[in-house]
Amino acid sequence: MSSDQIYATLTEIMQDVFDDDEIVANPELTAKDVEGWDSLSNLRFILSVEKEFGVKFTAAEIGKLANVGELAAMIAARA
Repeated sequence: MSSDQIYATLTEIMQDVFDDDEIVANPELTAKDVEGWDSLSNLRFILSVEKEFGVKFTAAEIGKLANVGELAAMIAARA
């Protein structure tokens, strides 16, 4: 799966989870950049990502993520 495909899919997931059609996933995007991205919505987001890409992340891996770019890199390494 290409990087462009990963970001396109992440964009769709984020727009759904955060109910905002203006969100576009990019490497520098962080939770601080998205209104309503709190711990509960983060859980929903990660679960949706895991389901869509067929991957699993540990709590430690999730806790270390600094931005969407790092998430995309982990997805690319496993998908």
